[in-house]
Amino acid sequence: MNLPFKTPAISGMLSVVWLFLSVALNAQEYDKQERVDCNQLRQYIFSWQFIDQCGMQVRGGSSRGADVTLAEEPHPDWLALQEPGIKDFQLDRRAILAMAGPYRTTFDFLEIVGYRPDFKPAAPYQSWGTEYVYVIADTGDFISLQHIMVMMYKEEDGTVSEPLVMKHWRQDWQYEKRDILVYAGNSEREHQKYSAGKSRGTWAQAVYQVDDSPRYEAIGRWRHLPNFSTWESEETWRPLPRRESSVRDDYDVLIGTNSHTITPAGWVHEQENYKTRLNAQGQPEGDAPYLAKEIGVNRYERIKDFDFAAGDRYWQRTASFWADVRESWREIIDSNKRFTLKKSVDGVPLFSPLFAYAQEVYDTDDYEAAEGKAFIENTLRAYVEE
Repeated sequence: MNLPFKTPAISGMLSVVWLFLSVALNAQEYDKQERVDCNQLRQYIFSWQFIDQCGMQVRGGSSRGADVTLAEEPHPDWLALQEPGIKDFQLDRRAILAMAGPYRTTFDFLEIVGYRPDFKPAAPYQSWGTEYVYVIADTGDFISLQHIMVMMYKEEDGTVSEPLVMKHWRQDWQYEKRDILVYAGNSEREHQKYSAGKSRGTWAQAVYQVDDSPRYEAIGRWRHLPNFSTWESEETWRPLPRRESSVRDDYDVLIGTNSHTITPAGWVHEQENYKTRLNAQGQPEGDAPYLAKEIGVNRYERIKDFDFAAGDRYWQRTASFWADVRESWREIIDSNKRFTLKKSVDGVPLFSPLFAYAQEVYDTDDYEAAEGKAFIENTLRAYVEE
């Protein structure tokens, strides 16, 4: 298949993006690392105590970031959740909006249970980032949050690098949504509908990847307790994330639940995932489809006095382009009961041409909407099988 863009023109961008992902979020080549003193390895307190520590060396981003200052006082958004006499719907909204702002993020994943006789726990995964979460839409019963990473690395000589900016994931929240798009396995997405009674009082969270393609969606309910608020999803199917897809081919889907909890210091995204094999029909395979249970803890700690200006500039210049990308995806989702999203075309992942085009928009500080929309539609058409 011929791509609707010139592959050589984006080869440089592809290299840069892959470098960023590998260093900042996805440094997966842990088996190629130099030998290190086992006593100096990053350790898990909650771990497999009797497995050789070198065999369980943590994989993931090993770089160091610029120093940050944590916010010392509870944020006003958290304090607003403590006010008495607020109706549940407004508390829900306040909790969602409390996820916006500047954060230091940490990502931790660990297999804790194996379900097969030949199970051996995979190396734990850790990574980090600094990112700003922007509110890009708020219409009352719909809120959209866009994550933008701004990474500054500390060099060996103690100096700090120039900021590296990357559009990260997005989360959309819709109140009492009755038609959600779920992952059905084998790269397919399909609609799942709920009755008015089932959806009453719930919020659907839809998660999108860096190229705004749909990743997963689930409904759940917010609970507001005396000093924290938490949203818990129903069971959700999710495709393999980058941290897994680049090193694992022995399972096909994550089946599990996730929660978002608002705290005085920020918020925490928890996951409980079952790594599962599927057959060609998209169903759990055979009598032993489950490989392992994984837990994930992603902490968003609110920071202050960090320079996110580079991320602000990127979003100000490219927001119109990405708005058109979102609109094109909405048209695909709304017009298809089921579709398949290809992982790559001619070896090129979808984010690459979109990131390259966005970079041109940023560099020129000029976006021609008609030309951009045509490019977006042609590009997505190459990756979507309807």
